[in-house]
Amino acid sequence: MRPRPLVADELLSEHVHRRAQVMTETLSIRLDAETTRRLDALSKRSKRSKSFLAAEAIAAYVESEEWQLGELQAGMAELDARHEVSHEKVSKWLKSWGKRGETKAPR
Repeated sequence: MRPRPLVADELLSEHVHRRAQVMTETLSIRLDAETTRRLDALSKRSKRSKSFLAAEAIAAYVESEEWQLGELQAGMAELDARHEVSHEKVSKWLKSWGKRGETKAPR
């Protein structure tokens, strides 16, 4: 008999369990009273600890910031290498969106 596929809750639980084993450092932060109240309420509603929710939020923030800074640095490197696209070319491309003969992004 084949094992049944995992459902979404079980997959999330498995993911959380794996991440919890990796987390080893403690971080103390100060929150204003309103954020603390909202975090408490969210913790109760989601049946997750405040630490879990804070760790997930920080991980998502760090991932987003790393991506954003990487893209900015890549863009600056392209400008430094003179790989820019003129405003006119970009405007022409944007004006073609959704129309017959839509053009490809300028390079």
